[in-house]
Amino acid sequence: MADGYHGGLGVLLDGRRLSPVQRRIAHYLSEHLDEAIFLSSVELAERSGVSQPSVTRFAMVLGFAGYPELRQALRPLVLGGSALAPQESLLRNAIDSEIRNLSLVRERLTALPLKELGEQLAATEPLPVLGLRVSCGLATTFAYYARRIHPDVRLLTHGGSELVEGLHAARRAGAEWMVAVVLPRYPAEAVQALEYAEKLGLRVAAITDKPDFPAEVVLDGPVGDRLVFDSHAAPLALAMALVEAMADAAPLRTQARLEEYERMTDEAGTFLPGDPA
Repeated sequence: MADGYHGGLGVLLDGRRLSPVQRRIAHYLSEHLDEAIFLSSVELAERSGVSQPSVTRFAMVLGFAGYPELRQALRPLVLGGSALAPQESLLRNAIDSEIRNLSLVRERLTALPLKELGEQLAATEPLPVLGLRVSCGLATTFAYYARRIHPDVRLLTHGGSELVEGLHAARRAGAEWMVAVVLPRYPAEAVQALEYAEKLGLRVAAITDKPDFPAEVVLDGPVGDRLVFDSHAAPLALAMALVEAMADAAPLRTQARLEEYERMTDEAGTFLPGDPA
């Protein structure tokens, strides 16, 4: 978590996963440390756009008894006369972090079972795809493209009894695998759904950020945590690589379905015509 923050503050943050509210405080401190060391907890809360108790909790997460102790620890970074490195923009830092995340995935590509998993998923009908809360977006993207090459993809983005019924119906219809997107923060209901899926006999492939996630096959890519909310470039790349592997596993079916889709969208006028130039 330390990358992109003021050097000394970065040391305090190293290895800690902050909540979105705590990230707002950290970002403000990093960009305004010279004035923040003179602010009260109430003033820092107002300028960071959070509550005063959030400032106190932030200090405690960093191992201090309260905000005054944190402020005292930060003051030497400014008053001690140490030279401050020029601060890059917050967005640049976030993008740099995502580039590193993607590089990690690239280095591990040969170790990932993409080809084998693609073959398994291409052969199972139907194919349920799970994504709850923040994971809904990536699950929806995966399902959208997978439907272009697979005859029966069933997207599950709602919890409760609807989710249970969807899993049960998919298994009864012949599903052998489920793709689950589970990204932080991890919904308890998603983990419960995976446990239920396994009880039904479904094998689970998870797209997540944790290499030790409890699933038969795990495709893990780190999430970006430099902004108030996480960004998911690396998990998205893994999801698209998995779609590609599914397409390669059944090339004739893929070609036929893509050609059929193009004819259908042309006839329906689904998309705007391309630039004639």
